[in-house]
Amino acid sequence: MKKTLLPTLLATALLTQACEQATTSKTAAATAPKAALPTHPAWIQQGNIYEVNVRQYTPEGTLNAFGKHLDRLQKMGVQTLWFMPLNPISKVGRKGSLGSYYAVQDYTRLNPEFGTMADWQRLVQDIHGRGMKVLIDWVPNHTGADARWLTQHPGFFVKDKKGQPAVAFDWADTRQLDYKNPEMQDSMIAAMRYWVDKTGIDGFRCDVAWNVPGTFWKRAIPALEKGSKDLFMLAEGDSAYLPKSGFDAVYPWHMFHAMEKVAAGKRPATSLDSVRTGWQSMYPKGTIELYFTSNHDENSWNKADYGTFAGPKHAPFAVFTQTMADAVPLIYSGQEEPVLRPLKFFDRDPMRFGKYERAKFYTTLLDLRKRNPALAADASFRKVSVGDDKAVYAYVREKAGHKVLVILNLSAKPQTITVKEAGLQGKPYNLFMYTNEPLTAAPWQVEPWGYVVYEYGK
Repeated sequence: MKKTLLPTLLATALLTQACEQATTSKTAAATAPKAALPTHPAWIQQGNIYEVNVRQYTPEGTLNAFGKHLDRLQKMGVQTLWFMPLNPISKVGRKGSLGSYYAVQDYTRLNPEFGTMADWQRLVQDIHGRGMKVLIDWVPNHTGADARWLTQHPGFFVKDKKGQPAVAFDWADTRQLDYKNPEMQDSMIAAMRYWVDKTGIDGFRCDVAWNVPGTFWKRAIPALEKGSKDLFMLAEGDSAYLPKSGFDAVYPWHMFHAMEKVAAGKRPATSLDSVRTGWQSMYPKGTIELYFTSNHDENSWNKADYGTFAGPKHAPFAVFTQTMADAVPLIYSGQEEPVLRPLKFFDRDPMRFGKYERAKFYTTLLDLRKRNPALAADASFRKVSVGDDKAVYAYVREKAGHKVLVILNLSAKPQTITVKEAGLQGKPYNLFMYTNEPLTAAPWQVEPWGYVVYEYGK
């Protein structure tokens, strides 16, 4: 869900929780060595994620209808499917006709709008049969306004000044869970474990993970993985404590907002370096970030592809998200079409597929990432200067003898490119021209918002 300002009734409770997190983090940093990061599942290093908005994906809005798209998504190179929340949605305070995915009524049931639990289990089996992975969106920070726990376990919730379950932030259709209650924590872990054991999912994307105490995640993640496969845990948040608490990946809000400013011509391409330097000092080595040009929030509320990265701007930034170090790329539902409008969040608003104008573009990038170790999340990254650094962002990725050169014109003007480094010259493979081509020290030009990806040794 999208961050918003805290209402007065929750400010004290949540600020206290945040301060406890910060204090714990500072104390640990001062008295102990850095905690080791979790060992990431091997399959994610050269993997990718595709976010599925079930409600809007098909005219039917069901899991079975979505399943008809698996063949083309597999062919496009999609590896991991992240499904937005599958739980029933609360009716009290409901927004729009169908409500928010993130106002969960019952953690251990499937939303009947999408189908049955048997439908979901069959879909997971079908996905796994194709060698693909499955994540589900989990909402641990709050429930919906008529959640089952509100009547069965009223002590699970933060109370407002009137002694009533408090609204989470300014989301009137939700109620804030109280992580000081150990029984609530146990129940949350049990509910998450239910989906792992019953349906065999491969991990979770955890909504508002930044507002849930690190002490909970340090309990929950090992408990979820105990006796089962190594799960992939993605946190919606960019707090430094999240990877230290067991998450494999976090959100790159600092980099995403820098990308927005570069796309708008407000900042030079070099500003991306500043963000990366800050990121390296903030997170433990080995932290993975989820890079994207859009997701459900950015599409519905912030214009994303049809505004911020509209037209020719989309391609170089998409290449950036697909080829950067310490990152896993995300494609949002419909970007391959592309769907260039804001999808309604609380009502039916189906996408229409059929053109797939970006499918070949994404297939090319996803295939490169899958087969070339140089684009693994843990492969090395080195900036190179091949032109005006304020407009051209270029870098080399390398691992195990494999090498990829990426050149991006992040400006609205043509740019002159000169590859002076001898080790980058020769006849590398131009990924999007589908041929090996001579690359010398002679200058050449790249068009506005242009991009070139060279693969060496092919």
